[in-house]
Amino acid sequence: MKKVLLLVAGCWMLVAAVSAQNISQRLQKAFGVFEADSQLRHAISSLYVINAKTGEVVFDKNSQVGLAGASTQKIITAATAFELLGKDFRYKTDLGYYGELNKDTLEGEIIIHASGDPTFGSWRYENTKDSVVRENWRNGIKKKNIKFISGNIWLANYYDYSQKVIPDGWIWQDIGNYYGAAAEILNWKENQYDVTLASGGQVGSKVVVIDTNSYHQNELKAAAKGTGDNAYAYIYQGSKPPLLAGTIPINEPAFKISISNPDVVNDFLITASMFLGVRPKKHHSSMYILTPNENLQGINNKDYKIISTNYSPPLDSIIYWFLKKSINLYGEALVKTFAYEKQGFGSTDSGVAIVRKFWKEKGLDENELNIYDGSGLSPLNRLTTHAQVEVLKYAKTRDWFPYFYDALPEYNGMKMKSGTISDVKGFCGYQKSKDGNEYIFSFLVNNYNGRTSGVVNKMYKVLDELK
Repeated sequence: MKKVLLLVAGCWMLVAAVSAQNISQRLQKAFGVFEADSQLRHAISSLYVINAKTGEVVFDKNSQVGLAGASTQKIITAATAFELLGKDFRYKTDLGYYGELNKDTLEGEIIIHASGDPTFGSWRYENTKDSVVRENWRNGIKKKNIKFISGNIWLANYYDYSQKVIPDGWIWQDIGNYYGAAAEILNWKENQYDVTLASGGQVGSKVVVIDTNSYHQNELKAAAKGTGDNAYAYIYQGSKPPLLAGTIPINEPAFKISISNPDVVNDFLITASMFLGVRPKKHHSSMYILTPNENLQGINNKDYKIISTNYSPPLDSIIYWFLKKSINLYGEALVKTFAYEKQGFGSTDSGVAIVRKFWKEKGLDENELNIYDGSGLSPLNRLTTHAQVEVLKYAKTRDWFPYFYDALPEYNGMKMKSGTISDVKGFCGYQKSKDGNEYIFSFLVNNYNGRTSGVVNKMYKVLDELK
């Protein structure tokens, strides 16, 4: 009986070895065809694949070469967040005051104590919607019977407000659009707003901006039917309004685009002063933003009293949308939160340093993560496919992995995160083959020419070998 068992075990080992050899050979052949394609003539590509159960390297091409990973970089931020913050972590935003209540008058200050919650006012979750926030705050004010205020409305700030809010390397064309919204100490409605456009029936005709409360410079033109959304917003420093440029298709009566709000904090403070229903006792009462160098006596004073607290959804829900819909704002908020939680002050540079240090402690060469942000939007980012696979392999061993895995989108019938910026395309994730083997992979391509859709289809053909 013992000999039979040994024989069976030996056969399984032989089958596994042949299977591993076959997949390696198939990937080698498919990748060779991919690299030889004219669309990749001036590109550099990297593919790294391991067996998820054994850790054995199945295929390796340029796995130690640093490449821009675009939004595939989000898997690193997400895994770091689960480890450093925990899946049940919640942001909170407090509305409070210090001073004395004298009948219907607050002889003191109202202070908003935010923590960088990227979901505050978001439409994606029931308890974060702007209507819910407004109702909670109004009810809190009513319960305290505050109708007048002698002081001001303040926002306590522990982030790099008015300094380097936008990460290094973000390009002008991205910053003005919804996916380029910067993360602040207080985020509201994901720091974006919609603009409705109308185009006529003639190519090249002027596009009209309708149904918006904001003023924009407008250079938009109508393009041929089927050309899609090629409208961009360009934000200027100072008082100059955003410039809308590019094209939308002809014959669009109500074409919506979303652009980033470059002054979301001040806009929110003005909005808050209105929906709170609190009137200044003196004409000079106003809204201000406190900086870390100023005296935050209202926050630090034991007499500070909470009026209302709004909580974000737990981290696992935030990560779900972060990966599923590739929301850059969430990644930038998370990176600043790493610094805020560990150092008491949120900045991108400090948060990125924490990410690199964490994975260095897990055995990665920190130079494999030469990153500048938490979302992958910066073209300056460089990371290796080896690093991404190591992060994915580590995630598979953690108790939060089911939430991480569930948040990964599905493309080409595979669970994987995609990434796209100019001339950059990537995929990384997990795949179980028909023969029962499980693989972890990362596939990055930089500097290809032609249409992205063409490169994607060719990448799929290589990844199909894992099925």
